[in-house]
Amino acid sequence: MITNFTQLVDKVKTVTPQTIAVVAAEDHATLGAIHRAISTGFAKAILFGNQLIIESLLAHYEIPDHSYTIIHQPNEQIAVSEAVTMVNQGKADILMKGIIGTDIFLKAVLDKTSGLLNQGEVMTYVAAMQIPTYHKLLFISDTAVIPYPDLNQKVAMLKYSVEMAKRFGISKPKVAFIGASEKAGNQSQTAIDASIISKMAQRGQLGEVIVDGPLDIFLATQPESLSIKRINTPIEGDADILIFPSLESCNAFYKGLVRFAGAELAGLIQGTRKPVVLMSRSESENSKFYCLALACLMSNKNR
Repeated sequence: MITNFTQLVDKVKTVTPQTIAVVAAEDHATLGAIHRAISTGFAKAILFGNQLIIESLLAHYEIPDHSYTIIHQPNEQIAVSEAVTMVNQGKADILMKGIIGTDIFLKAVLDKTSGLLNQGEVMTYVAAMQIPTYHKLLFISDTAVIPYPDLNQKVAMLKYSVEMAKRFGISKPKVAFIGASEKAGNQSQTAIDASIISKMAQRGQLGEVIVDGPLDIFLATQPESLSIKRINTPIEGDADILIFPSLESCNAFYKGLVRFAGAELAGLIQGTRKPVVLMSRSESENSKFYCLALACLMSNKNR
């Protein structure tokens, strides 16, 4: 089982190197992450953007010429369209956002005729977090895509989170649906949805997974809280996955841990035909590198 990001990187060293199409690659942190991924041996790259700027930035790194290609396309809309086409054609395995605006990037990903989302699929964001005060990696959803997920979207979030967790070697993930209160009788939509999905899991409708909710963060991740609150839950304070009721709550949770607890995050858009790396332009090189490692792990799932 992969329990930290060092082990994740060690794992992807052993799989087939993946080709990453980077849109608007004129960025130190992005190229630094690409350099590390290539040097580690799990990636090649196609870099879209202003060729002169990219070449100037690449001068800071020792990257073999055969491991990357630069496509001069300073127009962001054209660049992302061409990159998505390459992914759809199998010429690239992973799509990565550089310094392009998120709205332009996602518009191309979601395009009904040329994008990466199959009709009827739910697109969501799943991330793995390495938290110094937690004994294993913690998967969370959704920090970036669905503002207020409905019941069906929450089921999809669970599905994709479980798929990712199983790629890390967790055979039967424990999934906690997070709420402010653990009272299932609460008439909030958060509590109602969590109770319905928990029952679906109990009936075997969701596969090899343990689900409970609503639970607060302490009951989901802190075993001693069960005896204090006198509550029994199959999660046992040992959650592998946390599903949040809203984007804002999940986003605030992860950013708080990064800022105040030294946590690190690697996340991907899920639901698309190929992995999509969507990171804030302000994210560190380290975070982007771990995202690439995660993307390569998920891209190799059928190989």
